Amino acid sequence: MPNFSSLLKNHYDSSPDKISVTILHGGQPDRPVTYRELIHGAAGYVETFSQNGIRPGDVVLLILQHGIDLLYAYYGAILHGAIPSIMPFLTEKLLPERYRADLAALVSVTQPSAIITYRDFEAEVRGALKPGEDSVKAVITSDQVEGPRSPDFAAFGGLQRKPEDIVLLQHSSGTTGLQKGVALSHQAVINQLTDYSKAIRLSDADVFVSWLPLYHDMGLIACWLMPILLGYPLVILSPFEWIRAPYRLLQAVSKYKGTLSWLPNFAYNFCAQKIRDRDLEGVNLSSWRAISNCSEPMRWDSHQAFFERFRGLGLRYEALTTCYAMAENVFAVTQGGIGGPVVFEDVDRESLQVEKVARPSIAEKPVIRMLGAGKAIPNTAVSILDSHGHALPDRTVGEVALKSNCMLSGYYHRPDATEKAFTNGWYLTGDFGYLVDGELYITGRKKDLIIVGGKNIYPQDLELLAYEVAGVHAGRASAFGVFNDATGTEEVVMVAEVESTDPAEQQKISNMIRATVTRGSAVALRYVHIVGKHWLVKTSSGKTARAANREKFLREMVEKGQEF
Repeated sequence: MPNFSSLLKNHYDSSPDKISVTILHGGQPDRPVTYRELIHGAAGYVETFSQNGIRPGDVVLLILQHGIDLLYAYYGAILHGAIPSIMPFLTEKLLPERYRADLAALVSVTQPSAIITYRDFEAEVRGALKPGEDSVKAVITSDQVEGPRSPDFAAFGGLQRKPEDIVLLQHSSGTTGLQKGVALSHQAVINQLTDYSKAIRLSDADVFVSWLPLYHDMGLIACWLMPILLGYPLVILSPFEWIRAPYRLLQAVSKYKGTLSWLPNFAYNFCAQKIRDRDLEGVNLSSWRAISNCSEPMRWDSHQAFFERFRGLGLRYEALTTCYAMAENVFAVTQGGIGGPVVFEDVDRESLQVEKVARPSIAEKPVIRMLGAGKAIPNTAVSILDSHGHALPDRTVGEVALKSNCMLSGYYHRPDATEKAFTNGWYLTGDFGYLVDGELYITGRKKDLIIVGGKNIYPQDLELLAYEVAGVHAGRASAFGVFNDATGTEEVVMVAEVESTDPAEQQKISNMIRATVTRGSAVALRYVHIVGKHWLVKTSSGKTARAANREKFLREMVEKGQEF
């Protein structure tokens, strides 16, 4: 079986002048990079790693923004035989003190030999290290790296790596992204790329276009490793640029005739709401054949909003697809919407909440619309298990479990966490869902579940209702449960960010949230907490960090001397 380095060498030998990546930066000319340039630039990093005593099998942390340095550094680590792991870059949303503390904790567990960053970020990195105690041999800044050079493949340790050797670490999503490392082997990743290529029907006409962060599996695997290692063109822009100018994704798809992209659910709403007509002049989206909704609970309404907003630009409805994925399976578990429309169904709300059964809707009774995540990709099996690890029948909600040929080697240096993640050979995802004839539907995250009077309440359902209220924007509300000792059950709190600072307007929004949630879910909110912009805590991948928001809310209640 080939490894990453041999795949790169094959491209270098057979098509060195083929463009592997085109890097987009606002205000600058687009930067195409051929396989020759990629390997030559990576070879400079191989030399630098050797000079600093970094050996094959050592972990290298990369704290770099999207660009040529990250491209060369990542694949330089691969060719050297080291284990790269991309870390999120510090943003204004993260407190520097928290970032350093989490980086220090990660270093203590992962034991990296080197950290690569920029000169002006070196102080932040060194502030997280403990001189004389850490494993880090070198903090290497991008301006210290040897320049591009012709590769000496015979001297590259990466070509000697075995299929079962760990090739990279992904760090599971958290409030900073610095969480336990998912260790993946060459064989696991290549198996995933092979099987997922079949699931999405890759062809020579495909062009990948992405803005996704590369420390998250959706960006790293689907939009970084898959196109580059398999030889498909990739057009990439920074997530920082996308959030400021989301229209640039559509412009890139039009310019480069992009066919494949992956988006988290919030991005569909964000694009539909934020992109203005003046930025779409001349844009043609007819080349887009698969835009996979992935990484969050997927919503039918989000697909509809995206399609209605951009259908006039040639966007085809059948291009809207779905995918359920996780780092522990390298990436994709299921894929829907390829070769046929994405499926959805309306299920009876009461039976889903009370009986944990997804019964088809009954006339004149409240329903929840569920969007299918597709069927398992080749060589991956999905099952729904009860709390004792027994398989459940179709339409019964339980924990999603999986087996595959691309499973993680383990959580890096965390055998305790690895052991807890499996039961009888099945990996436990921590997600709740159900199956119907092989189609997977995700109902929510196990740790976020709220139980009120015996009813299972999924917070994202309540948040979706809150977004319907004028003044509350998508992604700016968080629902969670707080246990009430007097009643013996959880009560529901909703925190919502609003722009208005007028107390009367805030009270009006609060009342509307209560009414809308109760009307749409039969759940009575115990407390609606109206806050200003940037109050909510998000994970590194943009998801609502409900546990962290719960802690923040309770802390504020204590500080205000309020009982809860």
